[in-house]
Amino acid sequence: MMKTIFDSDFEIIADDHEFKYQESLTKKLDSSIDDFNQDKLNEIVLWKVNRYAKFDEGIIELINSIDKNERELNIAKTKEILKGLLKTNGVQLAMASTILRYRNPNVYQIIDQRVYRVIYPNQVLDLNTYPSEKNLNFQIDLYIKYLYDLNLICSDLKIPFDKSDRILFMADKRINKNEKLKNY
Repeated sequence: MMKTIFDSDFEIIADDHEFKYQESLTKKLDSSIDDFNQDKLNEIVLWKVNRYAKFDEGIIELINSIDKNERELNIAKTKEILKGLLKTNGVQLAMASTILRYRNPNVYQIIDQRVYRVIYPNQVLDLNTYPSEKNLNFQIDLYIKYLYDLNLICSDLKIPFDKSDRILFMADKRINKNEKLKNY
């Protein structure tokens, strides 16, 4: 049975005064005296949905080292960047692939449940797991295989690779609109 402030044994203890949620972002937002702008509002939204990710400067440098005009997948660099991204608190493969896609859509595309299920029938993309070293390597290998498979599918369907995640996402929404997604 749920307790409320109206229950006779309800009490506030010292630990209740220690707020431990998104600690670094909470501190940053609490101490800010700046006016609100889009960036601040984005941080507040991300704080609320518990999706704020603080990126290490080294991983930011690695992301920025991706040539925006490159057309070939550099597997070694991609593995290194993905490993760093996936070790960042709050970042899973779908988010990591989104970051890479916005850096260079000619090489990277977003992996998500919708696109995955139209490419791989009867398989479910479930990557909400603890980021162990074994699991990180599995996710990285899965994403690289996905990119190769997606390239082949783009040729077969005659769609541009740099827009394929969006095209296949919309196609799935249309043709599988009555099929539920996991955790969605």
